[in-house]
Amino acid sequence: MKELTYREMGLNDQEFESIKVILGREPNYLELGMFSVMWSEHCGYKNSKPLLKTFPTDGPQVIQGPGENAGVVDIGDNQALVFKIESHNHPSAIEPYQGAATGVGGIVRDIFTMGARPIASLNSLRFGSLEDARVRQLFSGVVAGIAGYGNCLGIPTVGGEVYFNPSYQGNPLVNAMCVGLVEIDQIALAVASEVESPIMIVGAKTGRDGIHGATFASEELSEASAAKRPAVQVGDPFMEKLLIEACLELIREDLVAGMQDLGAAGLTSSIAESASKKGRGVMVDVLQVPRRETGMTPYEVMLSESQERMLIVPRAGKEARIEKIFTKWGLDATVIGQVTDDGLFRVMEGEEQVGAVPVAALTESCPIYYREGQEPDYYQECRSFNPLDLEPVELTPALINLLQSPNIASKEWVYRQYDHQVMTNSSILPGDGDAAVLRIKGGSKGAAFTTDCNGRLVYLDPYQGGMQAVCEAARNLACVGARPLALTNCLNFGNPEKPNIYWQMQNAIKGMAEAARALNTPVVSGNVSLYNESADRAIFPTPVVGMVGLMPDIARRQGMAFKDEGDRIVLLGELNQELGGSEHLYLAYGLEKGAVPPADLEREKSLIELLLDLAENQILASCHDISEGGLAVALAESAIKGKIGFKVNLEHPASRWDGLLFSEAPGRAVVSVKPAKLDELVEKARAWGVPCLMLGRVEGSNLLYQGNGQELIGIALDQAISTWGDAIRCSMTLKTK
Repeated sequence: MKELTYREMGLNDQEFESIKVILGREPNYLELGMFSVMWSEHCGYKNSKPLLKTFPTDGPQVIQGPGENAGVVDIGDNQALVFKIESHNHPSAIEPYQGAATGVGGIVRDIFTMGARPIASLNSLRFGSLEDARVRQLFSGVVAGIAGYGNCLGIPTVGGEVYFNPSYQGNPLVNAMCVGLVEIDQIALAVASEVESPIMIVGAKTGRDGIHGATFASEELSEASAAKRPAVQVGDPFMEKLLIEACLELIREDLVAGMQDLGAAGLTSSIAESASKKGRGVMVDVLQVPRRETGMTPYEVMLSESQERMLIVPRAGKEARIEKIFTKWGLDATVIGQVTDDGLFRVMEGEEQVGAVPVAALTESCPIYYREGQEPDYYQECRSFNPLDLEPVELTPALINLLQSPNIASKEWVYRQYDHQVMTNSSILPGDGDAAVLRIKGGSKGAAFTTDCNGRLVYLDPYQGGMQAVCEAARNLACVGARPLALTNCLNFGNPEKPNIYWQMQNAIKGMAEAARALNTPVVSGNVSLYNESADRAIFPTPVVGMVGLMPDIARRQGMAFKDEGDRIVLLGELNQELGGSEHLYLAYGLEKGAVPPADLEREKSLIELLLDLAENQILASCHDISEGGLAVALAESAIKGKIGFKVNLEHPASRWDGLLFSEAPGRAVVSVKPAKLDELVEKARAWGVPCLMLGRVEGSNLLYQGNGQELIGIALDQAISTWGDAIRCSMTLKTK
């Protein structure tokens, strides 16, 4: 194997000098590799940690915040939800199927290592234009990888989002989220506390795949990245399924004092992170690590990111029982070392010491960079642009274009490849509501999950865009009847060493933190994925929010579909005309400009409380939040899902209607209600201080939009259904042939 220099490993000159000072000598090749992965952005957060500290992380619902494998929130009855989202962007750009598949496998391990049984998977995906053959190949491979791994595990993939934009052309984003359910008294942590405790590696054998995956994820993609294909791990979902059952059996029998997933940086990170929490040292013999390849060096063993492996610190005297359980499941369980009291991470090869590094140097001494952000040149120019100065376009073709936009059109081509009903708990299926809903067996409770972010809005105004990612996630949960509890995030940005990118990070995180604090949705876990750039540009800043919510009675869940003839259609919130950052502006004019319509956090809170009140009292027939495509698309989607038309009339002194129809201003929802319950709806909206505007009624087989009594748009329901339903499927089938 060719030996890499410290620069090729991702370390700069100053960092290399710091390592020499820490050790009092030059590091050997193994030690240099250990420092390089632990001091990478992926593991050390050296560019982002100061910003991450500004997030709210506490609340009465929080059992475990950041710092463990996943966050944990209390849902009552001695039960908790365990959840986290992580990225697998760079591997998926090189090897889409395995990159996405192992992303699912890694996030699932983060959940069951906490003692929780995984109950749901979600994802957030970003690609370039579907007109590009390579993008279609990436898209197809990623979806197949998610499906192939998740379906084999028997974990339902219940929700997510897919966006397409040229900014992701050379650098797709693949963010995977998993949620688990655990009894509070069975939560497991990743701690190696007792001196002389054995350390065990369990699960699959170790190979050469994934070496330096952490550093690969901490650099920009280039033409040379394809040569790093061996850094992409290879997954085996059937092995992972066995690993889940074996690990949960250990926890039920109280056999482990600590458990940690072997993810980024493999044995190096999992052992160092477990030992550092109690200031311990460790001794590991690489010859004891079960391998599937011959001739592996200590460097390769310690840095391998082979999948389906876990690190376990057994309770005293329980090694034999653990080995017996893993043998039953057809898996390895091997003692490879022990916890020490000297604070050193010693790597042995039999009797020979081949590396010795202070544990704290790997986990606590990673350099932290306090960078200065700089407002990019485009920012003020985009903010000052007024879309309403443009000549208006015809409204009916504009709506049709929106309905067939891949960002708005049905994602059935994607989710039909996922098994979203395994475990038989899914109560709102993909595409039927603003969030996924699962029942919690043994009672009436339900849990809701969503992932959200509009990267275009974050690009145009990072502060507002970050704030609105949190607001939309909370609003989506409230629309199905679930109270938002907490969030996890995956912060996808470009190169933080560039002042304009760092400025995007600073402001997006500031907006997210303010919204999370205001909406009482603390950040309990997450991941940072930086250096998402290709040769020509950085991605749109995309801080994806994954959020969980709780509903006391799942029978009161509500979907987006219009129900019956004669139901009244109501706008909760105000009519807005701002088109900045809208999908309409992009599709109709090819522009990504304009001031982003601002969020009002107090109004967001009031709307959320109103929606929860309405759900609890079963007043609504349907509920759908307004986001991409604006009011016109929200109405159309509710009609399409319900297979029934509508007639609405906007009363407004507007000189043009495109702003009112296509504005994506936040803090709004479209609901339908039985005539007999209309007064109740109006009364509750007034009580919560939320504007309530009568729009029209559910009826017929057409989508009819009027303005001051004059027809603006008229589309047959069948045409809307086919336009919206076939867009992505046709792109993936016809263009691939």
